[in-house]
Amino acid sequence: MNDAIDKKSRSSAFAWRLLRIAGLGLAGTCLAAWLLAVGYLYIEQRHLLFFPEPETEALSIKGLALQDVRIHTPDGETLQALYEAPRPGQPVILFLHGQSGTLMMGKWRYIRMHKQGMGYLALAYRGYSGSTGTPSEKGLLIDGLAAYDWLKAKGFRDSDIVIHGHSLGTGVATYVATQRPARALILEAPFTAASDVGAERYPLIPVSFLMKDKFLNRERIRDVHMPVLIAHGDKDSVIPFQEGERLYALANQPKVFVRMHRSEHNTLTRDGVYPYYWKFLGLPETDVDPAIVIGK
Repeated sequence: MNDAIDKKSRSSAFAWRLLRIAGLGLAGTCLAAWLLAVGYLYIEQRHLLFFPEPETEALSIKGLALQDVRIHTPDGETLQALYEAPRPGQPVILFLHGQSGTLMMGKWRYIRMHKQGMGYLALAYRGYSGSTGTPSEKGLLIDGLAAYDWLKAKGFRDSDIVIHGHSLGTGVATYVATQRPARALILEAPFTAASDVGAERYPLIPVSFLMKDKFLNRERIRDVHMPVLIAHGDKDSVIPFQEGERLYALANQPKVFVRMHRSEHNTLTRDGVYPYYWKFLGLPETDVDPAIVIGK
């Protein structure tokens, strides 16, 4: 009887040892997979954040007096930009694009600005379109300042310049607005920080610790002292709508929030946000889409 009990106990103990070994093996496999994922994201992070593309289209739009200009940065890069002068008495927009694309992807923006009589300087960051260099947060911030300073060298006053960023460009625009005076700051589909978006997308990865290019809008917006407009689509699948709301809460007055009903990350121009930009800037009002709600 005792022998039978001993055999059963030894069998149970052996089974538990096997389960423990198997558990340790599974934990080790999971840990290895996690470390591989962390390593991959750390090494490839800039390829996941910046999507530069070469410019393949002709830089011309019928009816627009586009100028293909070059801007030199203090650290030796040469940036491509598109410029159209404003009509007399109208402001000029410094437009800072998102993480991907080419200058000509802003075609419909340029047409709207042209029709309004606005001038604009649309910048291609280092590594994008025809610009030299490799993108990084530090580099893009230098680029944004260089573009602003180019406009000043053209003779524009602070009150003539509107800083406008879309998506990743809101990180550049917010920084420029902390360093240079301007008429206003427009942030389209912004984030509180690029690292915050990454942390939401990869909840099991210590993104805030590992990310090199954080673009901390939530910290910098406190140092912006000019009128601010934030526009965000409530169906944005790239940068959650709540990111725009949180950033708006941190911004100083005067400020305006535009909620774009049913708009996605890249459809705000198509869906009719520009009339609200003109109203915000004190320009003649145009027809407004009633599906858009403005909050102050």
